[in-house]
Amino acid sequence: MTSEGKELTHRERWVRTMHFEPVDHVPDEEFGYWAETFTAWHEQGLPRWVDSNPMADLYFRFAPRHMAPVNVGLLYWWEEKVLSEDERHIVKVNAGGVHCMVLKDGSSSIPKYIRFPLESREDWEREFLPRLAPAPEQRYPANWPELVEQYRRRDYPLGISVGSIFGWIRDWMGFENSTMCFYDDPGLMREMMQTLTDLTCSTIERALRDVQFDFAHFWEDMAYKAGPMISPALFDEYMVPCYARITGLLRQHGVDIVIVDCDGNINELVGLWLKGGVNVMFPLEIRGGSDPRPIRDRYGKSVLLMGGVDKTRLIEGPAAIDAELERIAPLVEEGGYIPHVDHRCPPDVTLENYRYYLRAKRERFGIPQPDPLELTEPPA
Repeated sequence: MTSEGKELTHRERWVRTMHFEPVDHVPDEEFGYWAETFTAWHEQGLPRWVDSNPMADLYFRFAPRHMAPVNVGLLYWWEEKVLSEDERHIVKVNAGGVHCMVLKDGSSSIPKYIRFPLESREDWEREFLPRLAPAPEQRYPANWPELVEQYRRRDYPLGISVGSIFGWIRDWMGFENSTMCFYDDPGLMREMMQTLTDLTCSTIERALRDVQFDFAHFWEDMAYKAGPMISPALFDEYMVPCYARITGLLRQHGVDIVIVDCDGNINELVGLWLKGGVNVMFPLEIRGGSDPRPIRDRYGKSVLLMGGVDKTRLIEGPAAIDAELERIAPLVEEGGYIPHVDHRCPPDVTLENYRYYLRAKRERFGIPQPDPLELTEPPA
């Protein structure tokens, strides 16, 4: 891939990559890390100040990409409180209103869920509708006009969140209750999805008028290794029209790159997301069944891809890492694909192996090695 010798900004490189246009090199991005990964890496030489994903992005010198602070979700959350505890566990109400059991040591393991805040239409109307009120003055930061001026001078890609159609509802109701709601109370499910769609469209209109965004971002997480949590037929009937409304509004304002963040096996949903105007699949978990190569072979250039580097190969060491980079190289060459680890990097990956992966990825795909390779001092 070439760009006729022109040095591109991060923004130009990112947008051109996602439109299959020539670039000097693929964008240098990664997804992130679990909290336990930082703990393990601190013992292996990672500076202690690198203790979060934003700090790690700075430390490893990745290309910046940002989201505008426009809130299309809950206006306010629940008060967290501890209900009971023993030597190893705490039972609490978290900020999402869920009663759950978590480990006292703060590990990132999935909590044991006990009760969810959305169990009935009464809960929806009493607890959620007030939190999902339009309230435009509360959904934008006070310094929005200043941010707009900054965004007009930016050299990095900028996105806007467009929320969730099912993923948030699943978080509020729990997996079993949310999936059964399609059968037990389909009217409520339609109303909830319509409310989220209406809220997103009404909220982002101002931002779309003020700023030329490079992408929009949905969050769903509605698939396991065996496939999606709901049938493709339900997805098509309930969700595709919601996506189409939101992506139609985005495209009216020149935003044609729309990402969906969904773990697990998404193969049965890709065509339906494309039907609804969502065209970037992320993070493409290999062991979850979402290999970017078959997806591109099936859908061609109508689909864009981010992720797809098998994190378990980083555990194995340099030879496996080299083989993984070789596997994805044809996709990088085709364009419309940004390679990075297919979920947050686990603590099983040593810091040494991760550093090798970054050096090898940059060398393999012509990404300039930063100088210095890592940020030596914490940012001011």
